[in-house]
Amino acid sequence: MSNHLKNSVSPYLLQHSENPVDWYQWSAEAFEKAEAEDKPIFLSIGYSTCHWCHVMAHESFENSETAEILNRHFISIKVDREERPDIDSVYMSVCQAFTGSGGWPMSIFMTWDKKPFFAGTYFPPRQHYGMPGFPDLLHTIADIWSNDRGKLLQSAEEIIGHLKNTEHVGTNADNDLVETAARSLLDSFDEINGGFGAAPKFPTPHNLLFLMLYAKQTKNSEPIKAVEKTLVQMRMGGIFDQIGFGFSRYSTDKYFLAPHFEKMLYDNALLIIAYSAAYSATESPLYLDTAEKTAEYVLREMTSPQGGFYSAQDADSDGVEGKYYTFTLEEIVNVLGKDRGERFAKAFDITEDGNFEGVNIPNLLKSGALNSDFIGEIQILYDYRKSRTSLHIDDKILLSWNSMMIAALTILYRVSNDEKYLNSALIAQRFIEENMCNGADLFASRRNGIRSNESFLDDYAFYTAALIELYNSTLDKKYLEEAERFCNEAVKRFHDNKNGGFYLSRSDNTELFMNPKEIYDGAVPSGNSVMAYDLVRLYQMTEDEKYGELAEKQLDFLSSRAGDYPAGHCMFLVAKMMFDNPPEHITAALKREDKLKEFKKPFLANLRIVTECAEFPLLNGETTYYVCKDNSCLPPTNVYDR
Repeated sequence: MSNHLKNSVSPYLLQHSENPVDWYQWSAEAFEKAEAEDKPIFLSIGYSTCHWCHVMAHESFENSETAEILNRHFISIKVDREERPDIDSVYMSVCQAFTGSGGWPMSIFMTWDKKPFFAGTYFPPRQHYGMPGFPDLLHTIADIWSNDRGKLLQSAEEIIGHLKNTEHVGTNADNDLVETAARSLLDSFDEINGGFGAAPKFPTPHNLLFLMLYAKQTKNSEPIKAVEKTLVQMRMGGIFDQIGFGFSRYSTDKYFLAPHFEKMLYDNALLIIAYSAAYSATESPLYLDTAEKTAEYVLREMTSPQGGFYSAQDADSDGVEGKYYTFTLEEIVNVLGKDRGERFAKAFDITEDGNFEGVNIPNLLKSGALNSDFIGEIQILYDYRKSRTSLHIDDKILLSWNSMMIAALTILYRVSNDEKYLNSALIAQRFIEENMCNGADLFASRRNGIRSNESFLDDYAFYTAALIELYNSTLDKKYLEEAERFCNEAVKRFHDNKNGGFYLSRSDNTELFMNPKEIYDGAVPSGNSVMAYDLVRLYQMTEDEKYGELAEKQLDFLSSRAGDYPAGHCMFLVAKMMFDNPPEHITAALKREDKLKEFKKPFLANLRIVTECAEFPLLNGETTYYVCKDNSCLPPTNVYDR
């Protein structure tokens, strides 16, 4: 059988299109039907590579008895959080307010006018560890809806009132947010295993970028040691796929050994940037090797024929989380042969008993070996692994995540001088320009030739950042002009002129009971933090006071919200540090445009090019670099080698 999801574009919705649950997409039709039939809404939010979404689907949504309860008493709606981050953000706030935590699958019960009265995440099929069984919960809510509805409506009004009352509340900003954030991170640093805090450990690359910039500006070696320990541990651990490369979403243990095996495009993009930055700061070849291997994974397995980047790879195969990535010792020896197999097993911690639930996650934590010593064996195991089973790929093209990868590849090009990374970034940018852009309009997602109708702050913020990085790598002014155009459009569409900050959806959007301003830099930096970064960079690169004024307002807005936990706002703090202490400003005065190709682009600087300019005369009649830093300018030079 099929339901109302059968014509969806989203891979997540299509995964549920043959459930016995009569799912609807988020649509006027669903809400009108709920009102006409006097039923509450059950809203289920997730994404296609979410392990616990698979579990709840198998236990409950594929179960005909549970489906019958839902179909009789509720109108059920499925939402792909990656396609509709606005819906996800609003109801995640609801879930956190109800339960104190959040996650996916998200389960929301609400009225047909979108007012939530109960929320949770995963519910088991039967009562378990204090959690109600899902069918029992459905019966209870249906009974209260019929016999004591006022109680539910009161709950909805209370939660909405609470969220609206806290929406515009700022805090007294810490006088030194940067120092407080750095100290907080360093105090939680795990000196033995790398990373910060206890398990689970998330990579959170923007925290590492913050610490690297903090170390550079303060000339303090402690943050760099913490960053390097973390980067090495992740590279050696099982969170890095030692066979196929790329990083999983997070580590379930404190060692970075056992990951939650799904791979997300955004993690890999941000980690390419972090490892590239570490290589630029230290020149350690391990960091460049890791960035390049991660890019190899993305270009090989996560890139569409047209050049856009897919969203994610699943953790599960054949119904088992991590099965694709694990091996037995017997398998390794059979595939590689006894001598090669035993040598590989010793280096990669492959044992008879296993290092993860009776099987083995290849890792280098014990041996410290480099997998460059096993190129042949890795290729054999990669081919064997692909023939053994397969992984689901969420092949949506998300504009904001693609923008992160474009920025990552252009930065990797600048530290590696390998043109293939820049070429891939340029192809992806053209894909966006031709397929996900119409004038000033951007479109959040695309799949099978069909693009979404929505766009959000993150699309404009991250695309602007990608265009800035393309300009920094090519010094082609068209990318800087496009960055300005989309940044200006973001201000026009999303800025709150009264209270400051940027809304997630257009400022005139009234579809939901609130329009959030996301400011927390979690797994992905917030749109507000990236807008702060964009405004600072554009101000310093163009010297246009309009951007300077907007940057100051945005930094003030975020400062007033970051005081409670500065370490949760590290991308904003990167923008703040760059505003307070700008990177060097380089003006390249050219004799001819083509001479610029000889200029090795720096990792981080504000670059400008001029030709035949009286203000910046040519030295010796050749391309001349004018470099300024810390309120002083160096003598002009024909060679820039910093």
